[in-house]
Amino acid sequence: MTTFLEPDRPAPAAADLVSDDRVAGSLYTDPEVFELELERIFHRTWVWVAHESEIPEAGSFKTATIGRQPVIVNRDRKGNFNVLLNRCRHRGASVCEVPKGKANGFTCPYHSWSYALDGRLRGIPYPDGYDADLDKKDLPLQRLRVESYAGMIFASFDPDIEPLEDYLGDAKPWIDLFMKQGAGYPIKTQGEHRFRFRGNWKIQLENTTDGYHFPIVHRSWMSSVDAETADMLSFMTDDQAVTHALGNGHSVAIMVPEHVDLDYDDGTEELQGRFDHVVAELSKTMPPEKVRRIVRSMHGAGFNLNIFPNVAMSMSFFRVLQPISVDETEIRHVALGLDGGPEIVNRERLRIHEHFQGPFGFGSPDDAEAWDRVQRGANGAPDMPIMVNRGLNRESLDSDGHRTSHVTDETGMREAYAMWKKMMNDAR
Repeated sequence: MTTFLEPDRPAPAAADLVSDDRVAGSLYTDPEVFELELERIFHRTWVWVAHESEIPEAGSFKTATIGRQPVIVNRDRKGNFNVLLNRCRHRGASVCEVPKGKANGFTCPYHSWSYALDGRLRGIPYPDGYDADLDKKDLPLQRLRVESYAGMIFASFDPDIEPLEDYLGDAKPWIDLFMKQGAGYPIKTQGEHRFRFRGNWKIQLENTTDGYHFPIVHRSWMSSVDAETADMLSFMTDDQAVTHALGNGHSVAIMVPEHVDLDYDDGTEELQGRFDHVVAELSKTMPPEKVRRIVRSMHGAGFNLNIFPNVAMSMSFFRVLQPISVDETEIRHVALGLDGGPEIVNRERLRIHEHFQGPFGFGSPDDAEAWDRVQRGANGAPDMPIMVNRGLNRESLDSDGHRTSHVTDETGMREAYAMWKKMMNDAR
């Protein structure tokens, strides 16, 4: 495994940086903490790299990054997923700089060493310049451990890491519920918005299960939508709107309790008038119950699911975070649609996505401004703690033993920082 810190350099004491109700402000500002996070978190655990729909056929690939390390995610001719370090074994050049596409393999542009989809070294130009005992099988692209669950592909640099399903643990049922927004169709990705903000990656990690900020930061969005949508997301005083800590840093924030399980429908919910044109179009070829099932799922699932450390399944889209430096983070908002579903539905879901996300949306710019301001403030007094104590006094255990509190409380943040502390203390 790659080591990114000098072995004898003293590591920041994670035990001193995180407690039950607060974390040190230096978690956002200390470059040494950031470097240790890359080594002990991003380069050791399961990190989300793709959805299966992004690499649908043999030869399909996309490029991604784990920590700072560039990787290629592809599907080979046997249908297997491969995650390869994007670094030629000869002189270290990247072998692929295309964000996505289809290929039979990858060839380094520097000296034309060529590799198969599974990373095997296939060819070396002018091989007579090497010793006769050079064996191509000894020089493949570095392969990562790769596993998937419910279409979500994860990779790890640790070959001995626990199975993905064990790591996901009690988040798995929530992933299954999230995928029900397909209304009988598989979920597919359908475009993304990518941007950077001037702040630490954990600021965004906290945001996904932070219901407390929603009606404050997103006032402009709330005022821009129809009354039914605004009412659906008015969860501040809803006792059924809760956050569960799911273990291993994962958490779920329930904002629309009646849409947690989209297969369940008591028949009392009125379909929003904004979708009348969708109902009219679908009703030409579908029975009423199927039309209702699809339209009730237009806004996605009724919750945000945080999978530590880098991906959120946020109602109707994926939010992927990529740490760039201690004070810069890249965010991808990936829109979701129905694979094989009605085109009018996928178009409408894109319009909903664009209304909140994107440079002209009402949500993402406000979020990014808040994240920027947290970083600027933290730089003002890095020794002053960041409080994550909201709801600690009313936190309880649910029937599954999960720590639970109201959706405006900081239960999800405390869960993420408990996992952060555990991994950062693991010096191995």
